[in-house]
Formats: sequence, C-alpha cells, structure tokens
Amino acid sequence: MMEWTILGAGALGCVMTGLLRQRGESVALMLSERHRGHFHPSLDLITLTGTHQLIQSRPRFPEHARTVECLLVFTKAYQVVDALKELHHLPASTPIILLHNGLGVSEQVQAMFPNNPLLAGVSSHGAIKERDWLVRHTGKGETWLGPLNEAAKAWSHLVKPLQKALGHAEWSEDIVLHQRRKLAINAVINPLTACNNITNGQLLEPRFADVLAQLSEEVYQVMARLDGDKAETPDAFRRRLLQVIELTSSNYSSMHQDLAHGRATENEYIGGYILANAGNLPVPVCGQLYQEIERKSGATKQELSILR
Repeated sequence: MMEWTILGAGALGCVMTGLLRQRGESVALMLSERHRGHFHPSLDLITLTGTHQLIQSRPRFPEHARTVECLLVFTKAYQVVDALKELHHLPASTPIILLHNGLGVSEQVQAMFPNNPLLAGVSSHGAIKERDWLVRHTGKGETWLGPLNEAAKAWSHLVKPLQKALGHAEWSEDIVLHQRRKLAINAVINPLTACNNITNGQLLEPRFADVLAQLSEEVYQVMARLDGDKAETPDAFRRRLLQVIELTSSNYSSMHQDLAHGRATENEYIGGYILANAGNLPVPVCGQLYQEIERKSGATKQELSILR
C-alpha cells in the first residue's frame, strides 16, 4: 500500500489525515523542526457528527524525504517553497500535490523539482484547528486533482483512494481553471471579512451590499480575462459566490483568522494575484483591500511584539 505523506499539519491537512486513515490508508505527517524531540500524540478529529476519533499517523522529518512515496502539501502559500527546500532527498519519482490557497507558487516548485510529477489539488472541505492536534471537520466538499506538468498525467489513479476517503474526488486536465475559480471566491470573501472583522455570512448584510457587488465584479472581470472562452457567466459566478457564503456563513475566513492571530496572510497569492493579472482593467476596491490587509498585518505584528 502506498503511503501518503502530508506536509502542513494545519486544519485541512489534519482533517485530510483523519479522513484517509478512516479508510485504512497509510498516512505520515511531515513535521516541522519545533516538533522534534516532542511526543507525537494521536490526532483528535471531531467528525461532522460531533464525535471524537483518535487518528494515528507516522511522524516524519525532512531527513526521511527519500522514503516519501506521495507528498500532499497543505501549508500556507507563502510557506510552500521554504518547506519544500528542506526535503533535499525527495525522489524524482515522487508526485508533489499542491493544495494551498491562492496562485503563484507552482512555478517556483517546478523550478525546484523539475523532474517530479507536479499536481495541484482544489478542495472545498471545511476544517477548523481548535488547538494542537485537535481539529474539527466542518463540512464536506468537492476535491479536484490535476496535472501541472507532463509527468503528472500518469497519476490520475490517485483520485480513487481520495474519492473513497473524501466522498468526492475527480481528475481534471485543466486543474488551473479549478484553482482560479476557487481563488475568485477567496478574493472576494477573504479580504472583506478580514478587513471588517466579520464571519462569512455577515457579508450578506445590507451594509456590505455595494462593496460586495463592486468587488465581485472586479474579480469576475479579471478571471474572465484569464479564462477566455472557458469563463463562466457573471450570473454563474455570483450564484457560486453566494452559495459558498451561505454554506460557510458561521465560519471565519482563513485570512481573517491569520490576521486575528498575528500570522502572515496569503494576501499576496489571493488579492495580489488579481492585481497582478488585472492588466488595464480597473480594480480599485481590490487594490484598496489589498493595501488595507497589508497595513493591518503590519500593525498586528507590531502590537503582538509589544505585548511580548
């Protein structure tokens, strides 16, 4: 049996570990240096029904890279490159699957590992990390997998075990289209909720109607420019956006949580991606939110350093 190695023990990485283990898959967690010398406890997964399940996984560290058979990368976008730099001995035959938010990282990974099969994944499963080694699965969703280079096209069989574990998993030869469609939703929800310190569902309050409409239009126009004849209609995008907001109404976005806890955000890979690809299209609201997230991020870090 092939062993899945998960890099990034955050909320979604830990939930995926639990879901794979529940189906009898072999799973290892690639841990960071701060975990070395510490007892590696069982993962406590709170399922969709609210029950607790203890999940066993094998701890791995960078020196074990040569034994990795399949690498799933769940780190934040800004952590991907540095985390992969540690895996010097990763075999050239090992597929690398990027499952982070945002876009703009895969080109750097391809340059670092030119011979490895490089894939991307997009998942809409909900997950919350309540504390170390305690995670909650908050919602089922779709998962898509697809190739980012020629070598990756031979790995479509990976969707079968993922489908058994996750309920839905499909292969797409145009995975970048799925990535962009997820980014478009994130580019609306994340900065608005982070800047206004609100849950996703509060975006539907009348006070946000105008800014939500304008930002949605800006993001849609940029994505339609990139997607060309594969672009969805404006109405389809708005329906999809409203559906995600409603389904995650009680959730705080990842950018909101990063900002609230003084962590770096994925602003550069979400809003920054929209700005970098806008061309001559006007994106004033996107630009203002991008700058506000950068300002708030800097202020939060400064406040935390004073408190410490």
